[in-house]
Amino acid sequence: MANPSEQTMMFKVDSEEKNAAVIINSVYEALREKGYNPINQLVGYLLSGDPTYITSYKNARTLIRKLERDELLEELVKAYLEKK
Repeated sequence: MANPSEQTMMFKVDSEEKNAAVIINSVYEALREKGYNPINQLVGYLLSGDPTYITSYKNARTLIRKLERDELLEELVKAYLEKK
């Protein structure tokens, strides 16, 4: 039998926290509430990867960093195309 420290461990992330749409909406609202232009700030973050574009208010910076930028872009493109 393998040593327990050599076995693969598995954990589950809360699906709501991992949901890109929920994260984008939460971050958008936090930016808006703090008086920032949420579109400009999100674009700045997506282009640069610099988390300082996102406020730490309401844990928005931590939330947005739970997803890769390509996952966020994928969600945005998908939402845009589905509304056409």
